[in-house]
Amino acid sequence: MPRYVALIPAAGSGSRMKTETPKQYSMLAGKPLLQHAVHTLCRHRLIEQVFIVLSPGDQRYGECDWRDCAGKLVALYCGGETRAASVFNGLLAINNAVGAADWVLVHDAERPCLRAADIDRLIAEVGDNESGGLLAVPVADTLKRGNAAGEVLQTEAREHLWRAQTPQMFRYRLLIEALRRADVATVTDEAGAVEQAGVRPKLVTGSVTNFKVTWPEDLALAELILKDFAT
Repeated sequence: MPRYVALIPAAGSGSRMKTETPKQYSMLAGKPLLQHAVHTLCRHRLIEQVFIVLSPGDQRYGECDWRDCAGKLVALYCGGETRAASVFNGLLAINNAVGAADWVLVHDAERPCLRAADIDRLIAEVGDNESGGLLAVPVADTLKRGNAAGEVLQTEAREHLWRAQTPQMFRYRLLIEALRRADVATVTDEAGAVEQAGVRPKLVTGSVTNFKVTWPEDLALAELILKDFAT
């Protein structure tokens, strides 16, 4: 039977946070941002192993408390210059640990509010679909296209538009081959690489709380969500 493993690219610097500390190690609710998503994935009953792709010079990972993840968590010091490069390098590094048909769930280190229910829904709805799938949320806001001067050019139709989230789940062979052939200048997520290969991943409705921490003020919102989860 195919196995489920998770891979988290965490080699970035998070420059938009405007701090000296890489974003994935910013403190959130008493522990580094990275730990929240990692612990959720490690605790999931179907995920057998969790791989974290770190920059070769990362020295902060070893300062974190990973005792709750013992036996499931593996650090890979092979991060690249881009997200796509980090994921591809990570997939190469785990080649001997996974099978071609195994499922790889790629998750953003900066999405700390992932819930087990979101993972359950993704796995259940993708099922045996060889195209894989991803969590996403339908766009609800009115969309405006602007110009370089910050002026509105037009209002865009939002029908059938989705905001991509993670995890994004694909068979190991499909994902590594898609990334190998992808135009890395235009690929910002794994689904994009798979789409370039002519495959149509399944959209699985996610949760608005599974958002990506990008700006400093996002940490306060994430902490409120995590506190709500705990009650």
